[in-house]
Amino acid sequence: MLTTSAARALAVLRVGTGFVFLWAFLDKTFGLGFSTASERAWVNGGSPTKGFLSHVGVGPFQSIAHSIAGAWWADTLFMVGMGAVGIALIAGVGLRVSAAAGSLIMVMMWAAEFPPDRFTAAGEASGSTNPFMDYHLIYALVLAVLALTYAGHTWGLGRVWARLPLVQKNRWMI
Repeated sequence: MLTTSAARALAVLRVGTGFVFLWAFLDKTFGLGFSTASERAWVNGGSPTKGFLSHVGVGPFQSIAHSIAGAWWADTLFMVGMGAVGIALIAGVGLRVSAAAGSLIMVMMWAAEFPPDRFTAAGEASGSTNPFMDYHLIYALVLAVLALTYAGHTWGLGRVWARLPLVQKNRWMI
């Protein structure tokens, strides 16, 4: 049982986390100049995955990351996932699905950087500050908490969503 204050705090966490995903989608799509320059925007022919994946310099997934960097299907899946997770979190709907999808994105990004490695393939320091835990895994945990606590019911459309006949028949869509 959640107190009103706890439910509100989870709602703020939900919207804030949703904005992290949605902002990444918007910045990479339109090149708003924060992490993505305008000329590298997806709408201008840039690749949302190339910058991150082509610079993976450590871990057992380095060659896989390099091989899919900039692939049209990787760009599309990444961007659809980031946008959909962000919108779902902000709206407070489909939190189980968005938590699963968002967690998958975060765990794959964690695996691409592989924080346990202290040194890159070139022998340089990897910059890892923790041999296991990093912000990607924290976001995955946050998403699980939001879904498990029905955080979309407070200041969101979660209650309305849960009453839809389609969602009633397919409870995994909550």
